[in-house]
Amino acid sequence: MRAKKNPNADLNKFRLIFLQLGLIISLGITYFGIEWSFQEGSDQLNEKLKLNMIVDEPPPVTEMKPQTVPPPPPPPIPEVIEVIDDQLDVEETHIESTETSLDDPMEKVIKVEAIVEEKMEEKIEEVPFILIADVPVYPGCENEADNASKKKCMSAMIEKLVKEEFNSNLGAELGLEGINRVIVVFTIDHKGYVTNIKVRGPHKALEEEAIRVVSLIPHMTPGHQRNRPVNVTYTLPIVFEVRPGI
Repeated sequence: MRAKKNPNADLNKFRLIFLQLGLIISLGITYFGIEWSFQEGSDQLNEKLKLNMIVDEPPPVTEMKPQTVPPPPPPPIPEVIEVIDDQLDVEETHIESTETSLDDPMEKVIKVEAIVEEKMEEKIEEVPFILIADVPVYPGCENEADNASKKKCMSAMIEKLVKEEFNSNLGAELGLEGINRVIVVFTIDHKGYVTNIKVRGPHKALEEEAIRVVSLIPHMTPGHQRNRPVNVTYTLPIVFEVRPGI
């Protein structure tokens, strides 16, 4: 069964009254809020700003100096045009010709000497023995296969010549002892001859002996660099030992 509400407990019939009361209360609160005024007071707002505008220092006095105007430049000097008479006697200068012809006497013809062409000496390149492309060929080394073999053959031939010709007893005669070194530097020129011999040793007699022996090196086929004959520098150390009592 459905329960029925008590008609006396039904509040819907008072809904309009509650609505009107709510509106009246809201309007009243709003009115009092608008009409409410706040009075703000502050002692600081009533104070006035007071400044002491009295100036004790006098203003600086400025002196006006008159400006000097430079004097105007002098007027330009007019050019004086000189009138030259058209009819002038001009003396002509006669210039004689310096040309000669075959009909002139022989004593007037200037003789020109024959022009001698001076040949410039070509500078021959100098290359160390270890860097030469085509080594000088010592007599007896022509059949070697390559450049390295020809170098080895040439060094062996020069060493053999020194051992056979150098007087090693000269050191003992000079009173030297121990190991002695004589350094010889010479050039095999672009024609295959030994030139420019330089020696450094412990005694002048040993240096002269080294020069004598190196001068015995025979004529060789010159060395070549880039298919051109060049001078080749060669360093030859001569080392010998002098034992006491020998």
